[in-house]
Amino acid sequence: MSETSALSPANRAATTLEGFKVIWVAIKREPWVFTLSTIGSLLFGLLTVADAWVLGWSTEHVLLPASRTGHIDSTLLVAVLALFLGVALLRAVGIVARRLGAGIMQYRMQAHSRRAVTRQYLSLPMEWHQKHPTGELLSNANSDVEAAWGPIAPLPMAVGTVAMMVIAVVQMFLADVVLALVGLLVFPAVIAANLAYQRYASPLMTRAQELRAEVSEIAHESFDGAMVVKTLGREGEETARFAAKVRELRDVNTRAGRIRAAFDPTLAALPNLGVLVVLAVGVSRVVNGSTVAGDVVTVAYLLTIVSFPIRSIGWLLGEFPRSVVGFRRVSRVLAATGEMPYGDAPAPDGAHGARLTVEHLAYSYVPGQRLLDDVEFTVEPGRTVAVVGATASGKSTLTSLVTRLVDPDRGRITIDGVDLRDLAPGELARISAVVAQTAFLFDDSVRGNVTLDAQEGAGDFSDEQVWAALRAAQADGFVAALPHGLDTRLGERGTSLSGGQRQRISLARALVRRPRLLVLDDATSAVDPEVEARILAALRDGRDGGEGGASLVVVAYRKATIALADEVVHLDDGRIADRGTHAELLARSPSYARLVNAYEHGDHPECDPADIDGDVDELTAEGSR
Repeated sequence: MSETSALSPANRAATTLEGFKVIWVAIKREPWVFTLSTIGSLLFGLLTVADAWVLGWSTEHVLLPASRTGHIDSTLLVAVLALFLGVALLRAVGIVARRLGAGIMQYRMQAHSRRAVTRQYLSLPMEWHQKHPTGELLSNANSDVEAAWGPIAPLPMAVGTVAMMVIAVVQMFLADVVLALVGLLVFPAVIAANLAYQRYASPLMTRAQELRAEVSEIAHESFDGAMVVKTLGREGEETARFAAKVRELRDVNTRAGRIRAAFDPTLAALPNLGVLVVLAVGVSRVVNGSTVAGDVVTVAYLLTIVSFPIRSIGWLLGEFPRSVVGFRRVSRVLAATGEMPYGDAPAPDGAHGARLTVEHLAYSYVPGQRLLDDVEFTVEPGRTVAVVGATASGKSTLTSLVTRLVDPDRGRITIDGVDLRDLAPGELARISAVVAQTAFLFDDSVRGNVTLDAQEGAGDFSDEQVWAALRAAQADGFVAALPHGLDTRLGERGTSLSGGQRQRISLARALVRRPRLLVLDDATSAVDPEVEARILAALRDGRDGGEGGASLVVVAYRKATIALADEVVHLDDGRIADRGTHAELLARSPSYARLVNAYEHGDHPECDPADIDGDVDELTAEGSR
């Protein structure tokens, strides 16, 4: 069900109630700031009402006597000026306290929600992220958060003006009951106007919030796929696709703005009409001797004061539809299930590589369509296992399971005998590292991209450690040639570097942490064979020398990479087709020999046409990762 349908007329009262519940969440989190802003608003309201009393008193005791005698008592005149000045100054203090408190409360709630959403994004597994477009996630953390806490800005004023309205109504009845009843006839008209506004504006505001997310999604997709857009000459089509959604958002906002443009003047005019009626009835009552002129002025002025609380409450209620939609969308993220359960076991420490055991592993993205089934192998400490298979055989899925980006449907993975699901948060990342085929670099310096501001032991990674990792990744040469060496900024996603250079920086990022388990998912695919051979030799020398001694899981295509392995696991359609050394598999497995030779000569391995659908599914899943 869309958010628009959720705000149907039958549910509009529930939306208002939910809007107050959103407000209560903010009040419970920031009670002292809310109290400060409310006190300021109450002070403003009380002193605004006091203006009416001062005006009525001045009329009765200064202006009317002066008009009769032609003389103004200077003492009374000074008293009137002092009263007006004192009320104005104290009211200014109330305005400052109200606005300052409201601003602090609103921005704190926005910051809290953004932190909570970001923490949730990081805690949810990759499986959840693959089902939600990035543009939607950006909208949740930005425009939805702002919409959720939009009512906080008018909240203190609305609360304070309610008190002001009550006091004003009481004073109206104390001044003249008949005139007060006449003036209060405006309330039913104001309520009817608010209900009409809610009815027509709520669906439009809800749709506008949805469209903001859709615009963000299209923009992010176009920017992220800039190379595809430009190389295929799709600039015009992408611009038109974005423009169509922006025009729809513009039209919805315009319709909502027209309704608001009609509502606000109506809301302002109704109390003024009430004032005219009060003055007409009041003149008649003064002539009849039923009241005095000062009371008529007081009631008329108090009625204009009452109109302001009505409008401020209308502003608050007008924010509720958009606020409720934003809060629902944010809450949906915060309540998302699928976050991985963790144990409290520490990761085993050691000077050498970790022992990785994969036991009867099974996994599927879509129920009933197995990508991996009964996969089982062991990586002994300090040894290398190469995972080889045709496209969509499940290699990248296996690396996601080994590094616990996702959990298996069946089976388990252990590291030094400890199930990955029993490890405490952050423990697996402390002793393992993964290098993906698509290297991601931050808009930071080389040093920042390698260290990620992490700490090694009690202190930051030293430059010597960074350079050692760069040398092992065969990246020290081009980094030294950069204008500022380690301090050179690489641009967004490392666009100032080639694909092979980005992969080597990404590999150095993993190596500087001296992991006990290193997973390489075709991590040297963009590196030329000569450089790749030097990288593999450095990895081999580091292991043989006993320093670091990481166990390696390598998704490989090139023979040079596969030859590094102590054992090869041949995956075929999500199952292990064979295991052994590279030479053994070449000798006894024709399908393996065809596969590696096809990759070596630039051909494509043969595949069964019946597997094409499965290949497409796997490619889609890998691409989203």
